[in-house]
Amino acid sequence: MTELLLRGRILTFHDEPLAGETSPEAFIYLEDGALLVRDGKVVALDDYARLRGGEGRNVEVIDHHPHLIMPGFIDTHIHYPQMQVVGSYAGALMEWLNKYTFVEEQKFSNQGHPERIASALFDELIRHGTTTAAAYCSVHKASVQAFFTEAHRRNMRMIAGKVMMDRNAPPGLLDTAQSGYDDSKALIDEWHGKGRQLYAITPRFAPTSTPEQLEMSGTLVREHPELHVQTHLCENNAEIAFVAELFPWSRDYTHVYEHYGLLGPKTLLGHCIHLTDAEIGAIANSASVAVFCPTSNLFIGSGLFDLARLRASDPQVRTAIATDIGGGTSYSMLRTLDEGYKILNIQGQRYHPLRSFYQVTLGNARALSLEGNIGSFVPGAEADCVVLNARATPAMRIRMETVETLVEELFLMQTMGDDRTIAEVYVAGRAAKSTLTS
Repeated sequence: MTELLLRGRILTFHDEPLAGETSPEAFIYLEDGALLVRDGKVVALDDYARLRGGEGRNVEVIDHHPHLIMPGFIDTHIHYPQMQVVGSYAGALMEWLNKYTFVEEQKFSNQGHPERIASALFDELIRHGTTTAAAYCSVHKASVQAFFTEAHRRNMRMIAGKVMMDRNAPPGLLDTAQSGYDDSKALIDEWHGKGRQLYAITPRFAPTSTPEQLEMSGTLVREHPELHVQTHLCENNAEIAFVAELFPWSRDYTHVYEHYGLLGPKTLLGHCIHLTDAEIGAIANSASVAVFCPTSNLFIGSGLFDLARLRASDPQVRTAIATDIGGGTSYSMLRTLDEGYKILNIQGQRYHPLRSFYQVTLGNARALSLEGNIGSFVPGAEADCVVLNARATPAMRIRMETVETLVEELFLMQTMGDDRTIAEVYVAGRAAKSTLTS
């Protein structure tokens, strides 16, 4: 049996480095390391000399020096039907949704359109080093079929679900409480656990679901507690006021989801910007995940995510970071980290580069309850990897002449990097970026 040995400088995490580079127990860095892969899984991680020395081993060696090999990046909130919405000029959230997003998503009833966009999305994810994403599809079953079919073909670990929305949207985007439930059940039966595919129960957000639909969503959660749940929360002040009108009995926006049984350890709550103390407590106590979407929050003008406030709660709120295409403006987790750093820095919150790269690998894997499967190089993990070139552009090469430490190199890639920084991507041990045809 031929095994694959990826050689290079290797960085992987087994905990969050809260003290930065003074937390060596939180990560492994090998200057001349090697990752041994068999049947798409990590077999071992060690110094190259030790792993290469195995007698009788039929190993294909790929040397990526001087590049840095890390676990593949993970995006915890992305809208695949919004690829052709990115960069649309509008004001606040509700205007942007009505003027662009809802118009675009109606195209997913057209034959061939979901397949075309799904293929383009996965090309972009690979090009930018993202090997796993939690994705919103459109309201149409065909959009989910196209998404999972393409993900399965590429053997990528993906989480996705059919958006459920039965009010406050154009007729072409509305399901009903019953049809949303029935379609979701059928898709769960077909796709959850097929290969590397996972299903997410996906009520879009409270303004576009009736109480009946949210009740049916909660029923799905009770019937399938192993599934993820994804929705949006407290992104925009006008949205929060609208929710208060639609659900006058609720204490706050978060209470709506809590009431219908939608909070829990596998619940991903996009944005979470304008939270009350009570809402933070509810999110923390339910172990739900607040998802930071920096480029989207800046582009739509929603506000500044207060990470320190969420971390100060007891228990601490679990957090993740994401692109939120198409409110977000880049598929790159590097660009996402760069804007996230700025949002936190302007609030006086320092975010060390090691913590940033932990977040887009093991941190986001933990947020998805998928640590051990993705996000690190522990034995048995799925061999999704990204190879990073800190000298990918002329400007980066000039800057690298003065870089002296790994931390400085990481921060340079976070600040100046993009898809050109991604030298190669491996999905379950198979090269993916170099095989793209466009």
